[in-house]
Amino acid sequence: MTFFEFCEKYNLEIISKGEDREIEGGFAGDLHSWAMANAHENFAWFTIMGNINTVAVASLNDVAGVVLCQNSPMNRQALEKAQEEGINIAKTKTPIFDIAAMLYNELNN
Repeated sequence: MTFFEFCEKYNLEIISKGEDREIEGGFAGDLHSWAMANAHENFAWFTIMGNINTVAVASLNDVAGVVLCQNSPMNRQALEKAQEEGINIAKTKTPIFDIAAMLYNELNN
């Protein structure tokens, strides 16, 4: 399943659009240093942190996309940088646990 397919199926709002990527796994967490070690290439990263550091880690780790959960906002500077870098960012009101479980089910069924 690609990042955009996942977003469409679960009604996520895409706020920054780059290249559609196949999702190979997922990571749920907000601590950037932990994400740097565990949000691997082509993973979907579920977080509530909508700041410039999230964009930097997403770029560094080459994730398929970031999902801001629980209606978390992304600040303007971070959104502009994500759009400039072509990093996929989506938003949802769904809690992290629930949306990560949805991806788990998609990847394992």
